[in-house]
Amino acid sequence: MAILYASGVYPNGISWAEAWEEYYEGMIFSLIIYCANAIWIQYLLNTYKYDLFTPKRFIKAILGNIGFSLIGIFISKLILLVGIQNQPLLEFLEDQEITDYRISLLISIVVALIFYSVWYYKYRQENKVKEQKIIAGTASAKFDALKNQLDPHFLFNSLNVLTSLIDEDPNQAQKFTTSLSKVYRYVLEQKNKDLVSVDEELQFARTYVKLLKMRFEDSIVLDIPEKAINSEAKIVPLSLQLLLENAVKHNIVTSAKPLHIRIYEEEGLLKVTNNLQEKQVVKKSSGVGLQNIKQRYDLLSNRNMEIFNDGTNFTVQLPMLTQQVSVVETQEEFIDDKRYQKAKEKVEAVKGFYGNLIAYCIVIPCLALLNYKTTSFPWVIFPILGWGFGLLTHGMEAFGYNPLWGKRWEEKKLRELMDKEDF
Repeated sequence: MAILYASGVYPNGISWAEAWEEYYEGMIFSLIIYCANAIWIQYLLNTYKYDLFTPKRFIKAILGNIGFSLIGIFISKLILLVGIQNQPLLEFLEDQEITDYRISLLISIVVALIFYSVWYYKYRQENKVKEQKIIAGTASAKFDALKNQLDPHFLFNSLNVLTSLIDEDPNQAQKFTTSLSKVYRYVLEQKNKDLVSVDEELQFARTYVKLLKMRFEDSIVLDIPEKAINSEAKIVPLSLQLLLENAVKHNIVTSAKPLHIRIYEEEGLLKVTNNLQEKQVVKKSSGVGLQNIKQRYDLLSNRNMEIFNDGTNFTVQLPMLTQQVSVVETQEEFIDDKRYQKAKEKVEAVKGFYGNLIAYCIVIPCLALLNYKTTSFPWVIFPILGWGFGLLTHGMEAFGYNPLWGKRWEEKKLRELMDKEDF
């Protein structure tokens, strides 16, 4: 105000006392309108929170702001003109015209719209975070389910091979059992990993083919590199085993018609190709093999597994990833994040309360002094009670205190609802 006075905003001839009086009248005017709108907005947030932004409720909110602003403007004029300047009440009521409210009402509506815009932006941002967490949680659960399919799927198919060998060659069945234990150890080691190195998978593919050759002997011909060109390259675990198993399952494998399988790298892809000699009768596939690999890649990367069938050869292309990707944060990280967010919200609420309290302690004495110096009408009681009530509710909300229901009731109700919804 001193800056405005010194810069000539106030016309010549106006004393400091008059300037201060005008300033504090403006403060009273603004404060009452603010309190009126704050009561309405607080009601809306407590009632609807983020469900406020539907067309019907938003129109209701704006109409409410208009109504409360008009009431606030009227009360402000009543205090300033009747209470402070001693204008007769009847004369005051007769002089009231709607045109006198236009500018103040317009300012109030603009401020309310700015508040709603900020709140809506906050709502959108929090909603995006929630959506991402839901997507991440779903993806994590789905990915774990896909990985858990591998263990029983591999064991089931291996036991089928073992059953066949027991009838055909008991000695080979014994060797198969020994080799199977080594292979199964690898399956257990890799089961909980998102990605493994290509070198590990190539080594396991060679071991697995040796296992298959105990049954099919020389009917399987494998062309496989010793190591990957890029030692850091990674693929999803057990993908080569699933593709080899898929090739054997769907094709004729005999000494007269050997199955040729080639594994090689090309342009950042690991390709698995076999010659097509499809069986005439094949048991209906469960879809665990190829779909499992595809879905895991979909969750881990934007690079997709691709399948090609030209009638002569069947080829599957596996993207080689250069770094391990974490699908989602672990459960511990998620809990820590929730705790941090809750603590942050608590701190922000307490900071807001103390800021409000400091403003109250500074402004109210000034208003009381102005009231004492200008008029005998105790109009200062209105901001003291109105703002004080708002400060009280703000403090109870910030510190989580409710004299009506209490903390025990809140915890009991939360537990009841969680049990009801099977959380």
